[in-house]
Amino acid sequence: MIRLALRPLTVVASVILLSFALAACGEKKAVLTASPSHNLPLTLMLDWFPNADHVGIYQALAEGDFTRAGLDVHVQVPSDPSAPLRLVAAGKADIAISYEPEVLLARNQDLPLVSVAAVVQEPLTSIVSVGSKHITSPASLRGKRVGDAGIPYQHAYLTTILAHAGVPAGSVKEINVGDNLVPAMLSGRVDATLGAYWNYEAIQLAQLHKHPNVIRMDQVGVPSYDELVLVVSKNMIVSHPSEIRLFVQALARGYASVRKDPATAVQNLVRANPGLDPKLQLASVRATLPAFFPSNPNNPWGWQDPNRWNAYGQWMMSEHLISNPNAVIDASTNELLAGKGL
Repeated sequence: MIRLALRPLTVVASVILLSFALAACGEKKAVLTASPSHNLPLTLMLDWFPNADHVGIYQALAEGDFTRAGLDVHVQVPSDPSAPLRLVAAGKADIAISYEPEVLLARNQDLPLVSVAAVVQEPLTSIVSVGSKHITSPASLRGKRVGDAGIPYQHAYLTTILAHAGVPAGSVKEINVGDNLVPAMLSGRVDATLGAYWNYEAIQLAQLHKHPNVIRMDQVGVPSYDELVLVVSKNMIVSHPSEIRLFVQALARGYASVRKDPATAVQNLVRANPGLDPKLQLASVRATLPAFFPSNPNNPWGWQDPNRWNAYGQWMMSEHLISNPNAVIDASTNELLAGKGL
């Protein structure tokens, strides 16, 4: 994901549990009863190190939204970005932030996981290049070197984009640069990278006066999808639906607060994670604000379009990235969002 910023060591943030009956307008009523000697902890595993995409989490912590919901939320940073979904499936973490394609890949391996809310509701993954390369469209990739992280579905993105643009795949050299997406680009090893985010690496490059060009996946042939989602196990939905609902609704309040005052929210994010660059985080948050919320204002925060999930899942099947139809069926649910469910 993010290549220029230094990755901090594991961060754990927690809030003290208080009992609270949530009965806000338009929200599902739920009551949890607890005492200091018997709290209700929830472990949230991030997808990567804390950054602007997670700003609503740290805002909800700072403003006490989780506390007022009767939850003791611990945020953890994975030492291995591939670990969060496995930990949730094994019952060693309660909730994970992950990516829609990763959820479908995990379900294809029969991991009992379900996405319960979208945190970032559109693709962030992009083809990014510095302005001097003049790569402004897929057609501009002919004869160029494109770096990626060696992830199979990113390779499928590239082949889909080239086919959609009528560019022969053989005319583009794909190079696995691992995690070094931006360094590989700045060093001239590759002409562009597929896997950089338009709301982060592209902004970093702009702040370095590299005048980046950005090609967004969902505008050039790749089906749209939710970049970041909240994932729980099926068992968690059955055994602790109230806790998940309270968590999702508290997080929704965190992101609503970010929309009202991005600068203060970024201050809370950086205060909890001092290694972050405040200027970069604020620019990234402001760029991402629309993607934190459904395009239809009548839908609650976290809404996941089942038709989009199905279309993206069918694309993954057509690209032989997944083979199990059950990986797509009921991979996401809106039943735990505000105003939804029983």
